[in-house]
Amino acid sequence: MLTAGQRRAGWGLARAVAAVATALAAAGCSSGGAAGPADSVAQPPASTATPASSPAADTADAGTPPRVDPAWPRWGFTHTGVSANNVSPELEQKVAGTLATTPMVQNQHIMGFGALNPEPYPGQYYWEDLDSRLNLMKQSGATPVITLCCAPDWMKGGPEGPTEESAWAEHLEDAPYPEYFDDFAKLSAAVASRYTDVRYFMVWNEFKGFWKDHSKPADYKGYTDMYNKVYDAVKAARPDAKIGGPYLGFDSDNTGSSELRGPWGVVNQNALDAFEYWYKNKKGADFIVVDGASPTETHDLLPDEFGALGKFSAVTSWLRERTGDMPVWWSEWYFVPEDGSTTWPEPKRLAVQAVSMMEFARSGAATALYWNPQAKEGACPGCLWAPTTGALLPTGDLVTNFTRWFPAGAELDEITSSDQRVRVLAQPRRLVMVNTAATAVTATVDGEKVTLQPYEIRWADR
Repeated sequence: MLTAGQRRAGWGLARAVAAVATALAAAGCSSGGAAGPADSVAQPPASTATPASSPAADTADAGTPPRVDPAWPRWGFTHTGVSANNVSPELEQKVAGTLATTPMVQNQHIMGFGALNPEPYPGQYYWEDLDSRLNLMKQSGATPVITLCCAPDWMKGGPEGPTEESAWAEHLEDAPYPEYFDDFAKLSAAVASRYTDVRYFMVWNEFKGFWKDHSKPADYKGYTDMYNKVYDAVKAARPDAKIGGPYLGFDSDNTGSSELRGPWGVVNQNALDAFEYWYKNKKGADFIVVDGASPTETHDLLPDEFGALGKFSAVTSWLRERTGDMPVWWSEWYFVPEDGSTTWPEPKRLAVQAVSMMEFARSGAATALYWNPQAKEGACPGCLWAPTTGALLPTGDLVTNFTRWFPAGAELDEITSSDQRVRVLAQPRRLVMVNTAATAVTATVDGEKVTLQPYEIRWADR
């Protein structure tokens, strides 16, 4: 996936490092945490019907999608270096109010991505940043999720104390040393004990530090050893907690030898091997966590930007074949090449994102979390809300509409389009159409003739 120098650059240290030292005494001994809400997502009237097959235009996805348990949350996003809570109290209130109209899943890492080192010294905790993010989730009615990553410096060969600003980008992705796995597990249990209204915990992130060279096998044994310690510690502290792993990136190449391939490319066999080992040797898991991108590692979109999205369905199906009814979570997903060479107009970017979300819905993915590239000011392509007003931007509208109309458990109806360039996803009360062409297209959808402008996304009642 993206490197620290790309999508995860600028972790948004919201406060000077010196402020951490002065706050440690108070924050480390404070009791109680941010209370999260009950995990519920706004849904249309419930249905018990089995989803029907996908539209005829999407032949790669033909077949009956598996039923997704409506008890699991489905759509949402991950907070990154900048979010509403570290800009201004006024913006935080505006964004919380905006998001509360359609509550969704919200995820936060315990270190990095907007949160300072949570345990600068062994046994001394700094909760201020996590409290702030969890309070924003509570205000906006979110289903809160915590990612148990990353590790304090002293667990991976660094010094004790607050993390120096220069060390964030250089060492964030380092894994804790094996002799500190127990300490990381203890920190994870402390997080789970503090935030008792958070039910869902994902363990680590993209095998950071366990898979430095993707042309070689990952250290899946090391990750699994750490995961098992975290699993045991969190379950001991919070038997009600739902724990997922391995949060593994399913990257793909143009060619290669792998058991999972398609017109969109070839999944790295090292990723499949890592998953198989973890799944066989884990102590337990309540859900499966993976991430991935539709472009290949050489930034190609095969056979094109929309056809490449079939990878998401293929990976989800592969996982479900091996894990049975375990919910599959996509912790991150990407659909634009990461090298910066691809610049799409906003309507096209949104159209590609919409079709990717259709893939998750049809393939039976339980949850898909959008990596929100929020900014403090200026233009913010791909952001969920406007940096100054807190109003939803087009991406926010898109995620909100999928949250409202296609939650887990939603019944899918088979609706065809007379033109394969128009993709359709429908439930009994509502449908969404996406024109995947750069020209206007007229087609018959659900018995009605419609004309969609280039890359237009149109929601309609049925």
